[in-house]
Amino acid sequence: MSTIPPCSIMMGLCALATSLLLALGCDSAGGNAAGSSAASSPSNTREDPVERLTVPDEAPPIGTSARIGGDLAAMVKGSDADYRAGPCSVDTPLPVGYPRPTPPGAIDLKTYPSVRLAEVAGSGDPDAGMNQTFWPLFNHIKEHDIAMTSPVEMNYRGMQASDERGPESWSMAFLYRQPELNQTGVEGRVVVRDCESVTVVAIGMKGSYSMSLVQSGMKEIENWLATNPQWEAAGDWRSLCYNGPQLFWWNKWSEVQVPVRKSKGYRLTLTEVGGTATGPSR
Repeated sequence: MSTIPPCSIMMGLCALATSLLLALGCDSAGGNAAGSSAASSPSNTREDPVERLTVPDEAPPIGTSARIGGDLAAMVKGSDADYRAGPCSVDTPLPVGYPRPTPPGAIDLKTYPSVRLAEVAGSGDPDAGMNQTFWPLFNHIKEHDIAMTSPVEMNYRGMQASDERGPESWSMAFLYRQPELNQTGVEGRVVVRDCESVTVVAIGMKGSYSMSLVQSGMKEIENWLATNPQWEAAGDWRSLCYNGPQLFWWNKWSEVQVPVRKSKGYRLTLTEVGGTATGPSR
């Protein structure tokens, strides 16, 4: 019986290893691109891109967004109940008049309409207490035959990006698609109330819904505000969580947001991309 020369065996093993490395390299490159931003894939192109050339000196109209930082090329494709950005998606309707989600890695200036919501206050660590607030809200909309919308809103009071202790207090809210679905009032732990229109700076995020992800987004927004002093924070932080538990955690889409207002005494000088304030105008 003939034997296979050792050199032939080695050449075959080298060829197999090379094929495996090439395959793993392609998968890894694709995964990294999707994880870092939603802009690298042609499928993210949409027909009506947000404005992203300059930092506006006025808030966008209600229900719209303006790209102001982060990944300037990130896009969102689709429409309500079918938004997509790379591997992220939102298949549940948003409240009527809401702007489209901000894609992961991008920073937008957005103006939201007023909305009616059902809210439950939480206690302790938000990561550990989300289930305790979710189920009263779920039972509330089930009792009133109200369809689930996206996103779930998390509100954090008395919190800074560098504060490892977390918020002083927090709450979870389900948003009504339309205010006519139920009256305002108190039903056990659930408070149904109206929120006024608000302008926010928002950053799109991808990953597990955790306080570490929220604080990461907060730091990015604080850095943006530090270099764009024509806008200043004007309220408490919040996060918008667009996906339910059925989605893999690494593809979950969310936003971290802070209400903002125009800073008094600043004169805005727009540049071709971004825009910075020259300082106090007297």
